Amino acid sequence: MRTTLTLAVALTLLSAISCEQRTETKTVTDSTGTVQSSTTTVSATVPAVDTAATAEATRDVSDAAHDAAHATGTAMETAGEEIQRRTTAKKH
Repeated sequence: MRTTLTLAVALTLLSAISCEQRTETKTVTDSTGTVQSSTTTVSATVPAVDTAATAEATRDVSDAAHDAAHATGTAMETAGEEIQRRTTAKKH
């Protein structure tokens, strides 16, 4: 459950920050006054994020959290009933 959520968040952040293109220009002047210039462009290619799978993973995490909350509530209710049963004054 936690792993799925972490993966979904990581993929979302990766897609947001990894689309990068950088251009570098280098200019050199030698002793005779000749100017040489070169330009390099570097692009990072990132695989596409499957948004449908990410949405499904998010729903799965939400469903799991809901199920866990329900199970916790049921366990607390059962424990409360047992405490009441054991502490109720017995009539003779």
